[in-house]
Amino acid sequence: MDEYKQISSLQNALVKKILLLKDKSRERKKSGLFVIEGLRELQLALKGNYKIRTLLFHEELIASEIISKLALESQNTELISLSKAVYQKLAYRETTEGIIAVVESKNHGLSTLNFNKKNPLILVAEAPEKPGNIGAMLRTADAANIDAVIIADLKGDLYNPNVIRSSVGCVFTNTIVTATSEEVIAFLKNKNISIYTASLQASKNYLDIDFSGASAIVMGTESTGLTPIWTNNTDQNIIIPMSGQIDSMNVSVSAAILIFEAKRQRKLN
Repeated sequence: MDEYKQISSLQNALVKKILLLKDKSRERKKSGLFVIEGLRELQLALKGNYKIRTLLFHEELIASEIISKLALESQNTELISLSKAVYQKLAYRETTEGIIAVVESKNHGLSTLNFNKKNPLILVAEAPEKPGNIGAMLRTADAANIDAVIIADLKGDLYNPNVIRSSVGCVFTNTIVTATSEEVIAFLKNKNISIYTASLQASKNYLDIDFSGASAIVMGTESTGLTPIWTNNTDQNIIIPMSGQIDSMNVSVSAAILIFEAKRQRKLN
């Protein structure tokens, strides 16, 4: 392995910077940087063509061959060895193979979204409240290999460590864009993509919907559902019938049911 820097002080400026990037959405947005912790997540980011600015590692937890390979794949990346105390200060958990990275954010504007098929399948999430739900929906989107995930009126940012962690790196494997609800609706209508909103009012059973054409499945929050801008612009409200005592499920579970029904239909057509 080539020569690299070493950090053993908790007062080091880079250590303080990384802690800020982990804790503050404002800092991530201002700097255009975020932090990845864990080998699997880092490998997925590299596959997603993310630019790795700095690789930090604790030599007792990760083989030098792995660091060399990661450095070769990421190119022009600064390598820094951390003492045990510094690594433990920066790491969220101890089972992340001894690797942390500072990574450059991507542009997630609507202008970056292009489809290479006539009938794309899109998941839209309006103002999701919990990073865990965002992560779970991204895992579903990856598993179904849908064409895009659009987050409307995002609170916070995509590179929240809890989003990265709960998505097990699928934040890097999906095509994701963010915009306002107004912008997303205009985009979908301009592209002739049907809007199917998960809502209890004036709804059809999701099994009676034809998802084989260009389709956007739109999910609201668990607490309040979709706002009127979506239900007023929908092609059809859809519902998952339930036989128990409650009328709602976790939003990521509902999204998975609807997405995989759409995928099932497309295999039949």
